[in-house]
Amino acid sequence: MAKLCPKIILEGTRLTFKTELAFALNEHPRIVGPRKYRYHSPVISAEWCAFTNFPWGRGLINFEPQEEALAIETYQTWVRLFELQRYYSWIIDRFHLSTQMYQLQRYDKHYDFRWLEDRMRPLGFRLVFCTRTPESFAAARIERLKVSGNPAQYDDLQAFVAEQKLMQQLVAATTLPTLTVDISDNDVPAAVERIADWLEATGGLTMESMPSPT
Repeated sequence: MAKLCPKIILEGTRLTFKTELAFALNEHPRIVGPRKYRYHSPVISAEWCAFTNFPWGRGLINFEPQEEALAIETYQTWVRLFELQRYYSWIIDRFHLSTQMYQLQRYDKHYDFRWLEDRMRPLGFRLVFCTRTPESFAAARIERLKVSGNPAQYDDLQAFVAEQKLMQQLVAATTLPTLTVDISDNDVPAAVERIADWLEATGGLTMESMPSPT
């Protein structure tokens, strides 16, 4: 059988179950093949607060202006790693569109990531935009509060509705192949099957051999 090496970016505001989808995709036999034991293929995220030495600090999405060079170098490092390990599956829980959204809202600054997409597109990266209806955020919040270590971030649901509208504009401008998945029903398994169907239909589960990276 052909080697499965899908590359999926999950984008969307909080409470759209991106992390749940990422874990489910990473273990689904249609996405990563049949497995008899749990395997450590990577689920990574721009949401990691790796720029500060305290919980819920800053990272690749919510960096401050003086950390811009650090953030851009981090993105350059990630894309180089993807190029070097192109025949592997990569599932990303929030990435450059989340950075664009936050930086626009916080600092009114637009970061042009066309250079990033131009390097990721030949590797087969595809983007899944996770959405939900405005009225469904409340039920999603109830579920998230059962496990959240930082519940205060979910107090203002209208902020998520506003973020989603901005994210829709950013998704419309991306050059990556895109699927929009409505998760209003909170049905993660069904959403995973829709994503798998799309990947199969568009050739997103495998990739052609390419010249060795230099």
